[in-house]
Amino acid sequence: MSVSMKDLDPAFRGSGQKDGLEIWRIENFKPIPAPASSYGKFFMGDSYIILKTTALKNGSLRHDIHYWIGKDTSQDEAGTAAILTVELDAALGGRAVQYREIQGNETEKFLSYFRPCIMPQPGGVASGFNHVEVNEQDYKTHLYVCHGKHVVHVNEVPFARSSLNHDDIFILDTKSKIFQFSGSNSSIQERAKALEVVQYIKDTFHEGKCEIASVEDGRMMADAEAGEFWGFFGGFAPLPRRAPAEGNEKHDETAFKLLCFDQGKLEPVDCQSLAHELLETNKCYFLDCGAELYVWMGRITSLMERKGASEAAEKLLSDSNRTRTHIIKVIEGFETVTFKSKFKEWPQTPELKLSSEDGRGKVAALLKRQGLNVKGLMKAAPTQEEPQSYIDSTGNLQVWRVNDKDKVQLSPSDQSKFYTGDCYIFQYTYPGDDKEECLIGTWFGKKSIEDRVIAVSLASKMVESAKFQAVQARFYEGKEPIQFFVIFQSFQVFKGGLSSGYKRFIAENGIDDESYSEDGLALFRIQGSGPENMQAIQVEPVASSLNSSYCYILHNGNTVFTWAGNLTTALDQELMERQLDVIKPNTQSRSQKEGSETDQFWSLLGGKSEYSGQKMVRELESDPHLFSCILSKGNLKVKEIHHFTQDDLMTEDVFILDCHTSIFVWVGQQVDVKGRLQALDAGEKFIVLDFLMENLARETPVFTVMEGNEPPFFTRFFTWDSAKSLMHGNSYQRKLAIVKGGGAPALDKPKRRTTVYSGRSTTQDKSQRSRSMSFSPERVRVRGRSPAFTALAANFESSSNRNLSTPPPVVKKLYPKSVTPDPSNTASKSPAIAALAGSLDHPSQTPALEFMKGGSESEKPKQEGDGKEGVDTVATRVESLTINEDVKENEPEDDEGLPIYLYERLKTTAADPVTEIDVTRRETYLSSTEFKEKFGMTKEAFSKLPKWKQNRLKIALQLF
Repeated sequence: MSVSMKDLDPAFRGSGQKDGLEIWRIENFKPIPAPASSYGKFFMGDSYIILKTTALKNGSLRHDIHYWIGKDTSQDEAGTAAILTVELDAALGGRAVQYREIQGNETEKFLSYFRPCIMPQPGGVASGFNHVEVNEQDYKTHLYVCHGKHVVHVNEVPFARSSLNHDDIFILDTKSKIFQFSGSNSSIQERAKALEVVQYIKDTFHEGKCEIASVEDGRMMADAEAGEFWGFFGGFAPLPRRAPAEGNEKHDETAFKLLCFDQGKLEPVDCQSLAHELLETNKCYFLDCGAELYVWMGRITSLMERKGASEAAEKLLSDSNRTRTHIIKVIEGFETVTFKSKFKEWPQTPELKLSSEDGRGKVAALLKRQGLNVKGLMKAAPTQEEPQSYIDSTGNLQVWRVNDKDKVQLSPSDQSKFYTGDCYIFQYTYPGDDKEECLIGTWFGKKSIEDRVIAVSLASKMVESAKFQAVQARFYEGKEPIQFFVIFQSFQVFKGGLSSGYKRFIAENGIDDESYSEDGLALFRIQGSGPENMQAIQVEPVASSLNSSYCYILHNGNTVFTWAGNLTTALDQELMERQLDVIKPNTQSRSQKEGSETDQFWSLLGGKSEYSGQKMVRELESDPHLFSCILSKGNLKVKEIHHFTQDDLMTEDVFILDCHTSIFVWVGQQVDVKGRLQALDAGEKFIVLDFLMENLARETPVFTVMEGNEPPFFTRFFTWDSAKSLMHGNSYQRKLAIVKGGGAPALDKPKRRTTVYSGRSTTQDKSQRSRSMSFSPERVRVRGRSPAFTALAANFESSSNRNLSTPPPVVKKLYPKSVTPDPSNTASKSPAIAALAGSLDHPSQTPALEFMKGGSESEKPKQEGDGKEGVDTVATRVESLTINEDVKENEPEDDEGLPIYLYERLKTTAADPVTEIDVTRRETYLSSTEFKEKFGMTKEAFSKLPKWKQNRLKIALQLF
C-alpha cells in the first residue's frame, strides 16, 4: 500500500511510538487529540478514535485501533470515525487491527483499557449540546444494570421497579447512598466485579463521600438496608422475568458468508468451507459471522480501496439494522487468532512479518522529513537477557525414580543423575517470605514410555497429601525451564534407563540396551550459565555431535578427553571441569582444543566429520496471556482476559497463564477437590488445543499453582499483593469487605509450614545461603584427588552449603515413602489422569480450528464422565492407571497377542471400564472386525497414518 503525506491527517503524525493510550474526539469531522486527563470519559453525542500501543517483549510495537460510536452521534460523524481509523492504520505502517465499538455493546478488549468501566455521559460537540454539571442539591437518582465476570458492561436503565430482575446486578445511585442489588441468579464473580463499579461511582460522582449498601435478592423488609432500598421503589413486590434486551440479535455461531469487495462492489464468494487460498492479496473481503463482521484487506490494496471497504461495511450493517454487530478490520499478515481460527487451515507466514517493516519505514521517512521524532516508530531490537529463575536456590531436594507402580528414592549422590529412559519425581522445599514453599514435579525422559502415567499419579498423591499447598509441575527432557536447572544446579542426563519399565520396553521391542556405563564409550555436551545452572547431556559418540560453541567430555573407560570449541568461553571450560568431577572423578584427562585434536580422539568418535558451530538458543518467553477456563465433560473451554490484573483471578475459578515457554494453571481456594485434581489435565489440553495458534510444543512445561501458595516465578506477571489471596470468603465477600470497610481486609494469617528438613537455619541471611562454591574463572583446578583427600576436605567445608561435589543432607519427606496411602482415600484422585496417558505419549498436531469452531459432534473432544460422577467413583479411574502386563488366559486375543474387549468398555466414558490395559493404546484391544467398523480402516492402515490424524480419530471415538 502506497502512502502519501496528503492522505494522512496531521493529527495522527508521530502517534503510536510508545506504550499506552492515545484518544482523539471527532469534532467537525476532524480528529482532535483528547487530553490524557479525560481518558475514559465519553459523551453519548460524540465519536472517538482510541489507539492502544503495546510494547512487546520481542521489541516490536502492537497497535489496536478502536472507534467508539455514541448512541446519539450522527451517522456522518460515525462514518468519519470509521474512515479515519484506516488513515491512522496507514500512518502506523498498515498493521493495526481496527474495531468498531457501539455504545452499550463494546468489546471486552476495549473495556479492559478503562477498568472498572466506562459510563458515557449525555452531551457532545458535534450534536450541538453539552453535558451540564449538577450540584449536590440537584443530584438525580440513577439505576444501572451491570453484566460481566471480568470486565463490566454498565448501562443506565429507567429508574423503575420493572427494570429489576432476578438475573442481573443493579446499582442504585442516590444522593447519599449507593445500593448494589444482586439478582438471585447472578454469579458470585459478577457481583464482585459490580462492586468495583460501585466504588468507581462513589469516587467519581460523590468524591468518595457516601455510604455503600449491599442488597441480596430475596431479602425482606426485615433487613434494614433491603428495606431502605425497596423504599425507593414504593415498597417490596415480586420482580418480573427479565425482558429480552432491545436489539438483542441472535446469530448462528457456525454460519458464515464470504464476500469479495472489488472495485466498489460486493460479490458473494461461492465456497463450502473457508480456505486461506480464497483470499487474494490485491482485494478486500468481508467475512460475515453474524456477531462479527471481519474486513480483510490485502497487503497491496490501496488506501482508497481500504477506505471504500470500511464505508461498505458500515453501510452493510446499517441497511440490515444490525446495530450490535462488531466490525473488525484486519490486514493481511497481521490477522487475529479468532479470524484465522475461522478457516480450515492457516499457513505460517513469517516472511510477511519481516516485510511488514517496509510500510512503517516509508511512513517513518515521510515523518522524518517533516521534522518529527520517529525513534519509536521503528521496531526496536529485542534484548537478549539471561532468564531469571525467581526461585530460591538454597532449598532442599529429594528425588525418586519411578519403578513399576512405585517410586524409589535416590541417594543424595545420585539425585541429579537422570536417565533418558526413566521418569522421576522430585520434591523441592525452599524458604519463602513467610513460610516454607514446596514444588513437586515430574520429569519425563525422551525415551520413557512405561511409567509416565504412574509418575503423574504418584506426584498428584504427594500434592494432595500436602493439602494442595505445593506447586505441581510436569517437565520433559530437553524442555526444562530455568527453575528446574537452578533447583538441581549440577545436572546430568545419561542414555538408557534403570527402571523395570525401560528394561521391559526394550526387551519387548527388541531394542539394544544403550544405558550408560562408566567403563564404556560416552560423549557429554556441557551447557549452562554458571555453577548454579550447569548440565552434562550424553549424546551420540560421533564427531557430528560436536559443536564449536560447547565443551565436551569424551571417555572410553579410564581414557578421558575434554574438548573445548573455538567459540567457548572461560566459563564454559570451567563448567566442563566441574562436570568432569562428577562424571569421571579422580581420573586424569587430556585436554583437546578445536583444530588441534589427536588421532586417538578422532578414532574414539569414529573419524572426523562436519559439525555445527551455532549455539542452541532457548525459546524466548512471550508476552503472557491469561484465560479463564472450564474443564467439563472432557472439553476445555477458555476465554481470554485482556490487560489482566491480580483481581481477575477469582477464587471460585481456574485460570491458565500462557507465556509460551511455560503454562501456569492457577486454581482458586473455592475450587472443589475434583477441579484441583484436574488442573494438570487442563494445562495439557490447553497445549494440545493451542488456542493462540502459536505452535506450542507438546513438551511445554506445565505448573499448577494453588491460590495462597503462588511462587515468585508466577506472581512476577502481576502487580502482586499477597494479602488478597489470603482473605476469607468468596470473591464477592472479599470485595465487599474492602469496599464497605475501607480498612484492612480480613486475612487468613499465613502459617509457617513445618520445616521438612534439617541442618539449615531458617533465619540464615540469604547472602550466606549459597548452595554452590564460590566461582572464579582464574581458580586453578586440582585434578586427581584421592578418595581419602576428598573425604578429608569435605569435613572442612560448611555443612550449610550445598557444594557441587557435596550432596544435600538427607531430609524428612513431605510424603514419606513408608506411608502407604489408604485405599479409601484414592477416590479423590484425578479422573482425568487416565486420558492424560495418551496425551503424554502421542503428541498431537490437531489444528485448533476444529476445537475452537466446535466441528461436528463426532469430532468434538468427548466427555470423560457423565457429569454426575462423584468422588466415590473416581477410585475406579485411578485403578485404570495401572498397566498390568499379565494377560488373562480366558480372554480372546488378537493377532498381536493382546486380549480383545468390546468398544463400549474401552471408551474413556465407559460405565464398566477395562482396567488391565495400556490406556495409551485403547484401540489396539478392539477386534479386527470392530476396529474396521469404528475406524473405517484396518489396523495396519491406521498404523500408517500420521500421529495427529490417529489422535484426532481416537478423540472422536472417545479412545483418547
